[in-house]
Amino acid sequence: MKVFKFFDKNFQTKRKKIVRYTKNLCVICKGTKLLCGKPKCPILVKLQAQLKLKSLTQKKEIEGSSPPSIFVGRLGYPKVFVGPLVPPFKGNTESLDRPEKWYGKTIEEIVNFRLSLIRGMKLIKVNDLEGKFQSYLQELAISKKHVDLNVKFRKKPIQKIILRDDVQPIGPSASLEKIEMENPKADKRMEKVYYDYDLKASDAVFWLYNKNIEVSRIQKAFSVGVMGIRKNRKFVPTRWSITAVDDIISKKNIEIVKNFETLDKIRVFYGEYIGNKWFIVLFPREWSYELIEAWYPKTLWNQSENEVAIGSDYEFFDGKKEYASIGGCYYAVRLAISEYLKRIKRQATALVIREILPDYIMPVGVWQTREAVRNILSENKFSELESLKEVFDLMKRKIEIPIKIIISNSQILKNYLYQRRLKEFVKL
Repeated sequence: MKVFKFFDKNFQTKRKKIVRYTKNLCVICKGTKLLCGKPKCPILVKLQAQLKLKSLTQKKEIEGSSPPSIFVGRLGYPKVFVGPLVPPFKGNTESLDRPEKWYGKTIEEIVNFRLSLIRGMKLIKVNDLEGKFQSYLQELAISKKHVDLNVKFRKKPIQKIILRDDVQPIGPSASLEKIEMENPKADKRMEKVYYDYDLKASDAVFWLYNKNIEVSRIQKAFSVGVMGIRKNRKFVPTRWSITAVDDIISKKNIEIVKNFETLDKIRVFYGEYIGNKWFIVLFPREWSYELIEAWYPKTLWNQSENEVAIGSDYEFFDGKKEYASIGGCYYAVRLAISEYLKRIKRQATALVIREILPDYIMPVGVWQTREAVRNILSENKFSELESLKEVFDLMKRKIEIPIKIIISNSQILKNYLYQRRLKEFVKL
């Protein structure tokens, strides 16, 4: 652990401790791996107990319009709970499950969207794609607009909130007895992929992406086995499908980006959204990428009174071989960065610093990291700088973590500083 002077603009100079992820199980786990050995995450249990869920319905049968939306669980894999998410009302419900349209909304608004949906569940094997129920889910996933459903549950929906760091909040749930669907209209682009049994899943994902299908829709389709070589198709847990699609698209974008010339100058972007501060630096060098996260005291995954938990993961030009230690947000942000570079037809080394403040009161899913960085970059408001010193000067004005702490936790900055010194030495 390292001790440093921490300046809080709202209060006074204090002594704080910086710890890496390896020193703080909660910020590694984020409620998904149960590294503490407990059967349930105590942080999420406490948060869920504090939230009062408004009862949507006490009925065992409802009629409503699915956005469309589907959830595939992961517990018990390869036998998992699968089913549609549907509100107890009809109409255009697209906004209830379309993260691309949520940027700018408050946490309260986003949670209200999600808690309007009731999750129907049925236990099936992931490689069992035969049957009327499975067919309904696949038709739902490739629909181009909301679909009217009639759903009958075995019991009344359980009034419970499910919170995860990697997926959107999930509201009431109930075991399905029967489901009926009214004439879904398939998106022709999705339908083409569905009937191509020789097209690899990764190629299908990128083809749909290039046909302007939203990432969130591709993720749903990926999760219910509507793409890929026929014998390999299966249900994929929602949290896995989210990361897989972000990973596939960003990798393919990066291969294109690697053929471009590098930026001429350093570009720095800055933005804030729902308790997250983003400081993004694009250096005029060959492709590499790093995401650094700093969880402030009394934030969701850092319950410490006086420690800031810091961690990072990175890749150089040859890419990343193992799963990122900081989870799905690594791939979501990488997708946003790769999109920007592809759009401007330039190559760069990307350093992204994310500060998570106490205002980020609950997890709403990795989509918010992807959409925040997408929107910050799309505004194209950046500072063009000449040197690393100018970057550090701007960094001091925008974020709270001391520069020396950032450098000590950044492989990209260490590499950048080392290479600069080596070049200066060679010139001598």
